[in-house]
Amino acid sequence: MKIPRIAWAAYGFALFVIVFDQITKAWFLSAIADLEVPQILVAPPILNFSYVQNTGVSFGLFGGGAARWALAVFSLIVAAGLAWWALQAKRRTLVAAIGLVIGGAIGNAIDRIRFGYVVDFVDFSGTGLFPWVFNVADSAISVGVALLILDSIRSERKGAVGAAHEKA
Repeated sequence: MKIPRIAWAAYGFALFVIVFDQITKAWFLSAIADLEVPQILVAPPILNFSYVQNTGVSFGLFGGGAARWALAVFSLIVAAGLAWWALQAKRRTLVAAIGLVIGGAIGNAIDRIRFGYVVDFVDFSGTGLFPWVFNVADSAISVGVALLILDSIRSERKGAVGAAHEKA
């Protein structure tokens, strides 16, 4: 089976997210290794890097730790399904979205398998507006889902415009 060039773009986005996510987590873990309080003040109170062991899904939702393997397997199944979808994709926004979600899902699955939790550290909670601590993978998933919604809206509009032109 020949993989379309546009699908390779999705896989490239995914690979970039996985590598960048794992590098930032490794950097953070090494940076806090000798600190009494696992936190790096970057631009207090707006932005800090604070160590959180996230046993839930994105932004700590549904945490508890008991679902470690189920969440890891689910993430990998989602990534595989999206990788297959990328083979069918034709639109750039859709391909970017798929790649971002694949990369985020695999990045967090790697942590679940290695540590039993996801390493979160980007902390904007000092603003009082965004209480969650997150990571690059979570961000990629969020942006990817937003792009999926945007692509869906655009596709529906194009479909409605095309149908209106056909009736005219």
